[in-house]
Amino acid sequence: MQPTVEELESEDSGVQDVGSQINGLVVQILETMSVLLVRIRQKLLEMALLICVILLVFWVALFLYGSFYYSFMPTANFITPVYFYSRTDCPSPHHSVCSFPVANVSLLKNGKHQVMTYGQPYQIKLELEMPESPANQELGMFLVKMTPYSKAGQIVDVTARSAMLHYRSSLLQALGTVVFSPMLLTGASEQKQPVIVELYSEFKDDSYKPTVGAVIEIHSQHIQIYRAHLYIFAHFTGIRYLLYHFPLISALIGVMSNFAFLSLIIVLSFLQFNLGSHRTPGKAIKQQEEKNEPDDLNDQSEPQDEGKAPKNVDAMECSSLEVEESIPDMGVEESVDDSREVAEDELICEAGGGEMILKHRHLSQCMSQSSQALTGTVDKTYYRVGVC
Repeated sequence: MQPTVEELESEDSGVQDVGSQINGLVVQILETMSVLLVRIRQKLLEMALLICVILLVFWVALFLYGSFYYSFMPTANFITPVYFYSRTDCPSPHHSVCSFPVANVSLLKNGKHQVMTYGQPYQIKLELEMPESPANQELGMFLVKMTPYSKAGQIVDVTARSAMLHYRSSLLQALGTVVFSPMLLTGASEQKQPVIVELYSEFKDDSYKPTVGAVIEIHSQHIQIYRAHLYIFAHFTGIRYLLYHFPLISALIGVMSNFAFLSLIIVLSFLQFNLGSHRTPGKAIKQQEEKNEPDDLNDQSEPQDEGKAPKNVDAMECSSLEVEESIPDMGVEESVDDSREVAEDELICEAGGGEMILKHRHLSQCMSQSSQALTGTVDKTYYRVGVC
């Protein structure tokens, strides 16, 4: 059985409907995908911008903490070698050394910057490496003197401390030599003692006479020294103590505090900018309305200035009845000699152009009276009203 024409047409229409639905669905999917891609790209740009801002704020916070640490923290320690010298130009030929060992030590970092900060207490120590020689053992106690001086050569302070080698018996020295003989033979160890002399426990630099150097003198002509070093340590208290002894925790807290403060400033500025942008259109509309109000008033006053009456008088019927109304006196006495004429108004009804026109005419008015008299007195004014 062959299909009829109507069945073929219905099948064709069904196929067309399905095709149109598929096309609409495909278009809708493409539009949704395009919108989704636009939103994804916008979100990626926003995330990239946010990451850049966060990195910038982090680096600024790190720079601020580093600047604070560099300017607030003084030099924690300073170590410098000490070179002693003695005079040899003795007048007597029997003495080879004419003076005590003396050393001039500079207390400037790199020869320019001062080591010690004003008001900061410092501990100053002198370390002497002395051999366990018979001369040093027979020396006994000796005196170490230190004299700091300023840039102008003025003496800031003078201190002196005594020191000596630690006592070791001959048997103990023999046993030590036998035990450490391999190291002594190879040169890895030496028979010496470090002698530490504390010259200052809490030295504070004077702001009027800053210390730039010191003269160290040992009051013994026969002392023997391998080498010597001067140590300067700062005694920190309060925030400086925390910054020096806990550097990582202090850096973390400082950087995060700066980061939070800068982020708060940026967020508040962003909110203020958004609120200002939202308020600007409202203000512009209000200003535009205020500008348009005088124009509307001028447009309304133009018909009155031209003397045109409204055209709603057609519904009124002209009447010959006249009503007189008087405004009572407001309490001001009427002057007898008042020559002022009362302003009277008359309403006249005229027919013109098929319409009733109401005219308002001033009958008389005194122009010689001043404005002060008009405002100072209130007279009876009569109005003659014509009803049309």
